[in-house]
Amino acid sequence: MTETMENSLSWVPRPMRCELEVNNLTVAYRQPGGRVNTAVDSISFKVSAGEVVGLVGESGCGKSTTARAICGLERPKGGSIMFNGKKITPLTLRRRPKEFQSIQMVFQNPYASLNPRRTIRHQIEDGRRANRGEAPSVEELLDLVEIPRSAAGEYPYQFSGGQRQRIAIARAVAAGADLLIGDEPIASLDASLQAKIAQLMRDVCLKTGASLLFISHDLAVVRLIADRVIVMQSGHIVEQGPTEEIWQHPKEAYTQRLLAAIPEADGLGHIPQV
Repeated sequence: MTETMENSLSWVPRPMRCELEVNNLTVAYRQPGGRVNTAVDSISFKVSAGEVVGLVGESGCGKSTTARAICGLERPKGGSIMFNGKKITPLTLRRRPKEFQSIQMVFQNPYASLNPRRTIRHQIEDGRRANRGEAPSVEELLDLVEIPRSAAGEYPYQFSGGQRQRIAIARAVAAGADLLIGDEPIASLDASLQAKIAQLMRDVCLKTGASLLFISHDLAVVRLIADRVIVMQSGHIVEQGPTEEIWQHPKEAYTQRLLAAIPEADGLGHIPQV
C-alpha cells in the first residue's frame, strides 16, 4: 500500500478483538433413503485476535461447510462455535445479533456475490449501515482495496473478477468485520491475481484490526499469508500448527501428499507425483 494511500485513511482501526473457538463441531446432512452424510466430524480449532489462519484441504473435505457453520448458514449436529465468548446460533428470519454481524464472508464467486443492479457505492453503504455508520467512508474503503474512488458510481459488470473481489472485501470491512472469512476467494481468479488478492486480504485485516480465516486448496498461496495452518481431510482436522512448521516438517502423510502436489515452476512442465 502506498504512503499516499495510507495518509488518505482518516479512521482509527478498532482494537483487535476476535476470539473464535470451534469445539467438536459436527455438521451432517440426511440423504435420500435415510443415509447420513457427515461433512464435518468433531473438529476443534481457534482463531485469535489479529491472527491469519489458513484452512486447507482437497475439495469436499468440509472447509466451506465449516465456514458456513461459523457464519450461521449451517445448523451444527453437535459441538459449539463461540465468538468473543458468545455461542453462535444459526441464522433465522430475525435480525442477526449485532455481535455476530462482525463475522463477514468473502465468497468464492465475485460475479455472484455483488448485486448487478446496484452501484458499488450503494453496496458498500449497505455494509456501513450494518455497522451503524461507524465504518470509514466509501472512498476510504475503496482506497483500502486499491480501487479508484471515481469507480464508486459504477456497476459490477464494469469490473474484472479481481476488482469485484476487492469490492467484496471493502463491503465486508464496511460492515465492521472483526473476523473475515475468505471461502476460496481466489479460486475463480486468474493465476496472476490469486496471490495479490490473498495478500490484499491479509493486509486489509491487519490494517483494520480484523482476523482472517482463509480457506483454500492452494497451499502455496496460504504459505504466503497465514500465520498458522489447519489441514482437513474427509471432515476431520488431521494436522494444525505454525505455517512454516507444517511446511517444513509435515507430520501426517496426507499433508505430505498435499505439499508434494504443488506444481513446480521449473520451466519443464513438471507435473508432481501424488
